[in-house]
Amino acid sequence: MINRSQLSALSRLFSSTVFREMAAKGKSRTFSRLISELSSTGIFKPVARVKDAFEAAYRVLQTSGCRDEYIYKTALTHKVLLGKHSLNTASMMSEFRVGECKADLVILNGTATVYEIKSERDSLTRLARQIDAYKKVFAKVVVIAGEAHAEEVLNSTTSDVGVLVLSKRYRISTLREASDLPERISPLSVLESIRTNEAVNILTRLGIEAPQVPNTLLRAELRKRFEHLDPKAVHFEMVRLLKRTRDLAPLSELLTNLPPSLQAAALTLQINRASEQRLIGAVNTRFREAILWS
Repeated sequence: MINRSQLSALSRLFSSTVFREMAAKGKSRTFSRLISELSSTGIFKPVARVKDAFEAAYRVLQTSGCRDEYIYKTALTHKVLLGKHSLNTASMMSEFRVGECKADLVILNGTATVYEIKSERDSLTRLARQIDAYKKVFAKVVVIAGEAHAEEVLNSTTSDVGVLVLSKRYRISTLREASDLPERISPLSVLESIRTNEAVNILTRLGIEAPQVPNTLLRAELRKRFEHLDPKAVHFEMVRLLKRTRDLAPLSELLTNLPPSLQAAALTLQINRASEQRLIGAVNTRFREAILWS
């Protein structure tokens, strides 16, 4: 049996800290420490390399009742981004700031779809506020939930909100399709969610001259322009721009060298080419050597 502390340690194996340490140094002290904490579980006894340890940990976390946000992100990565689309036609962003909320996952193809994750470990108390915020920036809003939350999510959200459920067998089922409504977005909310240079780019694409003012006044002047823009036009240009600046196609080779359990992390945490090679080296390190990383 896995206790709560060990379950937390398993989840932290897939944290950005471990991923970035491996990418920066070719090893991870945090990984070694977490493996030590989990040594009594017997989960890693048969593994040969670090990548096998990640896969073994992921299989445990996939179990219904144990699943955290990362499990849902990985399911969406494999079954939606890579299953229905491809890295050549779609892009993905994680933890995208929208007002006071952070969107768990956004997939960009011909439109922008935001996915709010409500795992078995999550509460639904903030869901209404999150959905209201997301509707101002994204054409499609989807909630993906565990089976325990599915009925409540379906009954507490409006008919335009998509609802998916991640089953005990790790399958995604659609309970309700999301409506594609770019006309409802708020150009001002989009402005607050993107960088200044991105906002200027959108204006230029729409044939509007960017404000020629000092940087201290620029955001205020951008607001004056954005509040009068057509929502559908702003949404279209936002999708076009973010797909280009968050292009994932160059990561195709990296994905083939990583275990499936780490592919979602690779697509949401940007690293350079040299870091990619260190990461690949780290996951292929023999497990008995990696547990001694310091």
